[in-house]
Amino acid sequence: MMDDRVISPPLAQLAKLRQPLTAGERAVLQLFRQHLPKDWEIYLQPHLNGLRPDFVLLNPNGGIAVFEVKDWDLKAMRYFTKKGRYGHELWAERNGEEFCIQNQNPVTKVNLYKKEIFDLYCPRLKANTGWAAITAGVIFPFADVDAVKSLLSPFLKTQDGEKFAQYQPVSGIVEVTAGKILDVFPEANRTNSKIMSKGYADDLRGWLLEPDLSSTQRTPLVLDRNQLSLAESRTESGYRRIKGPAGSGKSLVLAARAARLANEGKSVLVATFNITLWHYLRDLIVRGLDAPEKLKNVRFTHFHLWCKHVCYDAGWDKGYERLWHSNDPREVLNTTLPLLADEAVTLPNIERYDAIFVDEGQDYLPLWWSVLRKACNPGGEMLLVADATQDVYGTASSWTDEAMKGAGFGGRWAQLATSYRLPPEALGLARNFAEAFLPKDAIDLPEAEQGSLDLYPCRLRWVQCSPDTAGAVCSNEILSLMRQTGKRGLANADITMLTGDMQSGMNVVNRLDEYDINVVNTFGDDHRRRKMGFYMGDTRIKATTLHSFKGWESRLLVIYVPDAAHAQSLALVYAGLTRLKRSQEGSWLTVVCSAPELHEFGRSFPDYADGASATVV
Repeated sequence: MMDDRVISPPLAQLAKLRQPLTAGERAVLQLFRQHLPKDWEIYLQPHLNGLRPDFVLLNPNGGIAVFEVKDWDLKAMRYFTKKGRYGHELWAERNGEEFCIQNQNPVTKVNLYKKEIFDLYCPRLKANTGWAAITAGVIFPFADVDAVKSLLSPFLKTQDGEKFAQYQPVSGIVEVTAGKILDVFPEANRTNSKIMSKGYADDLRGWLLEPDLSSTQRTPLVLDRNQLSLAESRTESGYRRIKGPAGSGKSLVLAARAARLANEGKSVLVATFNITLWHYLRDLIVRGLDAPEKLKNVRFTHFHLWCKHVCYDAGWDKGYERLWHSNDPREVLNTTLPLLADEAVTLPNIERYDAIFVDEGQDYLPLWWSVLRKACNPGGEMLLVADATQDVYGTASSWTDEAMKGAGFGGRWAQLATSYRLPPEALGLARNFAEAFLPKDAIDLPEAEQGSLDLYPCRLRWVQCSPDTAGAVCSNEILSLMRQTGKRGLANADITMLTGDMQSGMNVVNRLDEYDINVVNTFGDDHRRRKMGFYMGDTRIKATTLHSFKGWESRLLVIYVPDAAHAQSLALVYAGLTRLKRSQEGSWLTVVCSAPELHEFGRSFPDYADGASATVV
């Protein structure tokens, strides 16, 4: 039978799947091939950044569906539920022995897949209404559907006939063998969705499919001798810590080492603090791979998302959800959740990795690192890269010498010193700022590359203004930068606005909207989802917080500084100043500042203006 549709991986490669298809999965695949309208794409066991649903269906005009398939024969063994540590749990009995199988609960799994597709991997789906674009179904090909629904009823959010029940279908042996596609997948015939779009489908496809990049479409990673030595070696213990200033190549070394291990078939967990950094690191790692499909060996996460997955994999999803009820969110994030994950990660079914790499390690607490260590295979590698100068959360001071020894480190830090990001003139100003405003025992100053002074011109501008005019000044400075685009390899999409808080950023975005200038931003109540949709390849002007842009770089920057009264806010300003990317065709940095503490420093910029002279473009 010929399939006039997208099936990934291709049918000829199904025998090479990491986990062979079960008899039930083969039956479901046959059902989908024969009865799904051809516009539905079928993805089997897609590597969804570490999640492994059995099936994902995608139709740019119809929606998204994720299915979990269970081959359980409910008559061959007794399956039941009972109250456990965190509420109802799935259990089974064999030969008189009862055992918990909550970590295999298909409803819990498929609901997690749906939530993370919505939150992280298809972030442009609109809040509230976007949920209706995603079906989360459970299929038991060898069991009666009524028996399945009875067993799973404590976990189902809807029952037959209730509103939205079609988005959580449950089906069994009759529905599969008789080809009743609308019972298995009620949304199968949808051909026109007001919620779904081709762009949203592209967002998800980027995670479902391994990137298909040829050598002409990507530039291999280029490392200096010191960076290359670190990327191609490991310490005797497997533990390594690297420090260096902004632009010195810490993330580059991490990416190159991750790519090398992935090429060898080893599993790598890359853990960041900010979600926005995933896109940047993913692009770097792809450039170091022998073949694009090797990316399946790398999983991207941030610490708290990893904790969530560990708790779910342990079957403790209710325990995870309970943490957030009437508890201080900061205490949950810093201590309570890590301690729950610390307990869960010791269970035998929790996934472990050959290497765990942490970027922006100064933002991590030693406890977090300690919990992550337990997910590393014996003899594996642990890498921590950090820059204490960018201590925007006040966590770097917790990494005492004693804490470092307890974290498995010995000897000195590996050091990177030369900055390959900043134009030399901007580098000098960043050094001056760090020496004037940051703790002397924490700063790690970038050094200029020899012979680069005349190669990378840049325009450095500082505008001092009042808080009530800052929004207008920022928007006008962005409009001014738009005059630089269309030449020297620059486009409007290269313009990035960074700010210390979301409210001031949203003010600027709203002002630009009055000029019909569309901005991709990470502001608003759904900022977590927006961060997953924020990547430098987007064709719009960018706007985000200084926190979220750590690790990134741009040739056209506008930075708004509303506050400079505290150590963390000063570290944020430094982080922003070091985001400028050098180019032989020029770079532009404009700082709009309403913090009086930095007024005199602003006067050291080659182009200085007060608000009155900068409010008209």
